Amino acid sequence: MLPDGRRLGAHLPLGGGMVAAVNRAQAIGLDTLQIFSDNPTAWRRRAEPPRELGAFRARVDEVGLGPLAIHAPYLVNLAGPDDMFHERSIDVLRHELTVAPTFGARFVNVHTGSHKGSGLEVGIERIASGIAAAFADVPDGPDPAILVLENTAGGGGGIGVDVDEMGALLAAIATRGVPLDRVAICLDTAHLWGAGHPIHTAHGVDRLVGEFGDRIGIERLAMIHLNDSKSELGSRMDRHEHIGAGAIGPDGMRRILTHPDLRQVTYYLETPGMDEGYDAINAERARDLAEGRPLAILPPEAMNLPGARARTGPSVEPAAEASAAELTG
Repeated sequence: MLPDGRRLGAHLPLGGGMVAAVNRAQAIGLDTLQIFSDNPTAWRRRAEPPRELGAFRARVDEVGLGPLAIHAPYLVNLAGPDDMFHERSIDVLRHELTVAPTFGARFVNVHTGSHKGSGLEVGIERIASGIAAAFADVPDGPDPAILVLENTAGGGGGIGVDVDEMGALLAAIATRGVPLDRVAICLDTAHLWGAGHPIHTAHGVDRLVGEFGDRIGIERLAMIHLNDSKSELGSRMDRHEHIGAGAIGPDGMRRILTHPDLRQVTYYLETPGMDEGYDAINAERARDLAEGRPLAILPPEAMNLPGARARTGPSVEPAAEASAAELTG
């Protein structure tokens, strides 16, 4: 656990098993998890729950992990002009919101998407109408999931590059009748950097947090995807790096982890090499920064690991869907 009781998690792969992921989280000192409920690069969702779901939930409760987050598939793009793609995105999002409580997940995290050249205002309206349509058919239950909209680095017409765009998106969703206690925001630090927010300094972090609080309300910020960046400031690129080892660096990362207005936020790592032991290393680096300790120097090979994603916008639909074995976060 981080200072002030803040909770630190990571997006861990499920390829080795659901219970194994919980055990790994406990072994490396994490407080929670982010996972995919199914294949992240396919439209098709499984018809039946995973075989390990019962054991997974029991183990999560036993070790006290939470709040759990489900990351929606990368294919989802509610903002674009293609009607068929829009409808398929609604269907997938509806499914994720429906199954999240069966996983014990508090959050369903989804990328805001790209307007694909149709314009910001049109894209925002498309997102809002799609979210309203998804929620309309989600069964009521005692522990409904919160939909958490993730900011974008801005490439390829991505929506949500700054506080104004995120605020406009929430306002549009509210006009569609979606209860605002069912929708929140996730800030990905690598996306913030790619979009041009100078969060490499404490002052830059303070300014962003202040703007968010004034325009949206800091209570609407549920998640932070804690990633350093390989990209240049304002590059519109999404390329993740180890904590404190990228362009954002230790000072900005430390302020994000210790800012007094972010005590209620849950942090989730999406850093490179999660299945090669760097999940533990980056968790420890986050704790070191939060507690004021210097960071260890990483070996050269650490800087060229899988997971340093390079995307300028939402994924396009692949020619062939990936196999379930690719459920790796």
